Amino acid sequence: MNAGRSAVVIGSGFGGLALAVRLQAAGLAVTLLEKRDKPGGRAYVYEDEGFVFDAGPTVITDPSALEELFAVAGRRMADYVELLPVSPFYRLCWEDSSHFDYANDQAELDRQIAARNPADVEGYRRFLDYSRAVFKEGYIKLGAEPFLHFRDMVRAGPQLAKLQAWRSVYAKVSQYIEDEHLRQAFSFHSLLVGGNPFATSSIYALIHALEREWGVWFPRGGTGALVRGLVRLFEDLGGRIVLDAEVARIETAGARATAVLTQDGRRFAADMVASNADVVHTYDRLLAGTRRGAGEARRLKARKFSMSLFVIYFGLSKHQESLRHHTVCFGPRYRDLIREIFSGRTLAGDFSLYLHSPCATDPSLAPAGAGSYYVLAPVPHLGNAPIDWTVEGPRYRDRIFDYLEARYMPNLRRDLVTSRIFTPFDFRDELNSHLGSAFSLDPVLTQSAFFRPHNRDDQIGNLYFVGAGTHPGAGVPGVVGSAKATARLMIEDARLSETEPA
Repeated sequence: MNAGRSAVVIGSGFGGLALAVRLQAAGLAVTLLEKRDKPGGRAYVYEDEGFVFDAGPTVITDPSALEELFAVAGRRMADYVELLPVSPFYRLCWEDSSHFDYANDQAELDRQIAARNPADVEGYRRFLDYSRAVFKEGYIKLGAEPFLHFRDMVRAGPQLAKLQAWRSVYAKVSQYIEDEHLRQAFSFHSLLVGGNPFATSSIYALIHALEREWGVWFPRGGTGALVRGLVRLFEDLGGRIVLDAEVARIETAGARATAVLTQDGRRFAADMVASNADVVHTYDRLLAGTRRGAGEARRLKARKFSMSLFVIYFGLSKHQESLRHHTVCFGPRYRDLIREIFSGRTLAGDFSLYLHSPCATDPSLAPAGAGSYYVLAPVPHLGNAPIDWTVEGPRYRDRIFDYLEARYMPNLRRDLVTSRIFTPFDFRDELNSHLGSAFSLDPVLTQSAFFRPHNRDDQIGNLYFVGAGTHPGAGVPGVVGSAKATARLMIEDARLSETEPA
């Protein structure tokens, strides 16, 4: 391919990085623009008082997708980053003091399931078979396929119908599992990609099989180490990354994108432009003043968006040895709380939490004997609950700290060295997320595949999308899959343009 063909990628999250690597490896000259002072997008890294905090994704699944990314560039992932296995995948805890260690060990899972409800041992096996079927169809076959035309959806339709894709994750789990705690244990995964287990298509039950297939991993040095490895790979290939480059506008001429302009006045001309920024932000702000931008922004704003998150990053002088790497702390309610998270007008009085304790796997992320942590609570996005987080944020932090100290982390306040919060306001202002949504569009069936913003814009022929807002959706495997789909389109389009007469 002619190395003179240029591409600008906006945003250096996992989707943007993966796309930039693929394009650079294919021979395009790629410039990657990042608003913040470090690469990574949502996978940003904070450092305070010797503690290292991964800001975003901490559950790494499908290492084969990452290995493939290095392989297409002719490199070995092991030369850039080391992935450590996490076991159990998660510890799931309830307020009755019971817990369930979800691990990739069938005998151990059978033992724990039988202790709760012997009939659910066979039920779980049947659920796992179902999960593997949707994994094969929804992830292996379709996860990196761009759905640009309705006929693509029609072709996939019969198999999706056979798998009862119209049913929710929770409903499908409940078809096989009787025990309520186990139903929660095998349906909560859709929350990891911003989906309501009671509304998200049962296709997302594939996450369970994906974890059973390849395990759950954590990069040595934190998720930020994986970001650094991808940046080094991109630069080794000759790519250019520009930090502190907040994009103000995508310049267009007719039905073509011609350049990307930054807030400080720099202009990056490009044959092709790809956005890893929020899709609404891209159309509404970066394409402001264009008919396409105004129309698509208006259409997207009428769609349903995922919930937001409230996150606390904190360091303790003493590592809490009893915690597993990933702990899900279920509150007193499940269905009703999730309903309030996705459609409530106020902040619920209770919460369910995800608690991350990376020093359980990699002690290097804190000073000797200390522990780095983060805890997140799903909360409504700003369009549903217009909460003033400048006021409510510190209160909510204190409520969560009180809860954790009482139930999971004794002496938390005594040992607290540093903490910071990240609220829906920060998702909106720092990450340009529409309504402060943490995962872009809600992954319900009517907003998936063809019905999601396309990997290539329908009218601006050289404008592309990558990341959580396009197909297949959120989560590290999802955005890496979106990069594969989008890269294929861009590489094919670049080759076609080379053969067109001048």
